[in-house]
Amino acid sequence: MASTTKLHLDGLEVFVQIYQMQSVSRAAAALGMEQASASIALGKLRQHFGDPLFVRTFGGMQPTPRAQSIYPHLQEALARIDAARGKPAAFVPSQAVREFRICMTDISEIIILPKLLNHLQKVAPGLCVAAEKISSETRQKLSNGDVDLAVGFLPDLEAGFYQQALFEQDFVCLAAKNHPRVQTKLKPHQFSAEAHIVVSTSGTGHAIVDKVLAKQKIERRVVLRVPSYLGVARIVAQTDCLVIVPRQLGMALAKQERVQLLAPPVPLPHYKVKQHWHERFHADAGNVWLRQTMAKLATPA
Repeated sequence: MASTTKLHLDGLEVFVQIYQMQSVSRAAAALGMEQASASIALGKLRQHFGDPLFVRTFGGMQPTPRAQSIYPHLQEALARIDAARGKPAAFVPSQAVREFRICMTDISEIIILPKLLNHLQKVAPGLCVAAEKISSETRQKLSNGDVDLAVGFLPDLEAGFYQQALFEQDFVCLAAKNHPRVQTKLKPHQFSAEAHIVVSTSGTGHAIVDKVLAKQKIERRVVLRVPSYLGVARIVAQTDCLVIVPRQLGMALAKQERVQLLAPPVPLPHYKVKQHWHERFHADAGNVWLRQTMAKLATPA
């Protein structure tokens, strides 16, 4: 049974810092208090919640299930108190211990994620990224705080969320380097005569390719549909199939497999890859830093 011991603001700050830093001593240092005072505050929290909250392991102070369940609520409460005080929340990348949750298209995973991870290892080794696929649930996950960011070509998120363009993309056609019939240029009749792979993505805007080709009355003889771009270059390199992909992805895949980039038979639209976030994270110092970092790293070389 939980105690009737009153919760104090200092105790809540100690809880959040221990959760993020996995250490009582580091939490105390971050708050400018003695370690003994932080330990006393933790003891009162344990008494109040009737739970150990944190257990010492080789990897540091690990939260119990009870601590995991209350952490988001206490973190949000402190953020609101700080906002009411006019006190900006501090975020020091080199000292931060935190997990950022990002919904990404598989294209963004290939283009952006390696750059982000390399950067974090250099400037913020305590940060972790939990990446998950864009889906029909992404809008709700942004709204309820399950994810911090969504990155990609996502027309469904144009309304109701903050957004920032990261870079512009267009489309190219991918073919095997040793394709027996296709070299350098593709005429509409050649394009239609070849076998095609189509990537069926959920929640993204790449269906625009189908609309443009249909409007131009150019058909594709589809022999394979796949749910992801991740393995498509290997298939193209080993067959005579063609596939339309975003240019930056095509350039990355051409470095990994024996494939060539060709101009589509008709001009296809340009579009902007953006990062989207909910109002609840707009002023969070950590999220501001993450968005600024994404914007710097996402610009194609």
